[in-house]
Amino acid sequence: MDQPTVEEQSGRRGPVLGAGGAGETAPASARKFTAKGRATRSRIISAAAELVFANGVARTGMEDVQRQAGVSASQMYHYFTDKDDLIRAVIAHQTDGILAAQQPVLDELDSFAALDRWRDLLIDLQEQRNCVGGCPIGSIAAELADNDPRARADLVHSFERWEAPIRAGLARMRARGDLRADTDTDDLALALLAALQGGLLLTQTRRDTAPLRTALNAVLAHVRTYATR
Repeated sequence: MDQPTVEEQSGRRGPVLGAGGAGETAPASARKFTAKGRATRSRIISAAAELVFANGVARTGMEDVQRQAGVSASQMYHYFTDKDDLIRAVIAHQTDGILAAQQPVLDELDSFAALDRWRDLLIDLQEQRNCVGGCPIGSIAAELADNDPRARADLVHSFERWEAPIRAGLARMRARGDLRADTDTDDLALALLAALQGGLLLTQTRRDTAPLRTALNAVLAHVRTYATR
């Protein structure tokens, strides 16, 4: 186990009292760290992400993450004020991973062929995982969206990051004349993301990629109704 650095030994343990509250400390994630500190923090987030993906938020405790990451309690609370702070970092981490796994296809969704390649990639990723786990941020949303306003705001941002390149690609298709000028590319992008989320949930439940394929094919067929040729 790593020995705490000077910056870790000086970190304070305890929750943030609230915005503007007396004695409030800044979120640990907002501090600046050394290169070694950033590596330790990243290891903690990765460990937490693995546990949350496997067991869910509620069944993942700070001590579980501490053991998984091989760090001390003082290190845990130096880098993260509390569990809520850590889970918000996990949301960002999982979002980065989701987007990275779909590159470069995700940023090139400006043709019908590219949309088909993206569908095939999404299905292939689920097959590689044997349809286990569903969507890493969708599963967190199912647990926290109704009860944690800050996490919900982070999740909204995560889904917006995912939707943005879909929307941009469809908009390029419209600008190029592949889609009719009256095509609402924002609505189509949202429909694709919604179909993806629903398809992932049913794929996870049934351990079969057929729901994901069917959901995406249905929306892609709808997109093609706007084609100019």
